[in-house]
Amino acid sequence: MQARGQRTRAELIDGMRSAIQRNGVARSSISDVLEATGIKKGSLYFHFADKDDLALAALEQAGEDFLAFVTESLDGDTPWQRLEAFLERAIAHHRRVGFVGGCVFGNTTLEMADVDPRYGEVLSRVFDGWTRRLAEVIAQGQEVGEIRADWPAEALARHMVAVTEGAIMQARLGKAETAMREPLETLKRLIQPQ
Repeated sequence: MQARGQRTRAELIDGMRSAIQRNGVARSSISDVLEATGIKKGSLYFHFADKDDLALAALEQAGEDFLAFVTESLDGDTPWQRLEAFLERAIAHHRRVGFVGGCVFGNTTLEMADVDPRYGEVLSRVFDGWTRRLAEVIAQGQEVGEIRADWPAEALARHMVAVTEGAIMQARLGKAETAMREPLETLKRLIQPQ
């Protein structure tokens, strides 16, 4: 694909990502994307078969970006510091957006996973990738005694993902950092050695 075509495709994906973040998949339309990007309908259909094809591409790209964010955020000298850094960066991200919009993956899972299995496949890859990255750090923390070892690393990682998603939802509802920080602070206490 030539550079212009790649730019057009990327703009369409970005336009749909923004629409999904604001409105969800069902309430986002091709017209919204075309209006936001200034791209013609023919160009859109050259790159994507339909709205779902575009929405899935947007979620795939968002997933790649998010997993890169997770990897980058797991930064620190010790496993515990890496986990804390990730949680702090998650809070900082949601604070920057005013606790509006929540998590596009959690939102879309609730909206579309039972409607179309293609969405479930994309979203599962994101959540599985997130869980795997956390589980690696948790396992390292268990080896050095920073994280409780009486539960498997993957189970603790799934719990971290679930609590983080719930905390994001509560902060979105209350538009307050405390609603996100409090469950994450409790989570940190729960995964430390007893």
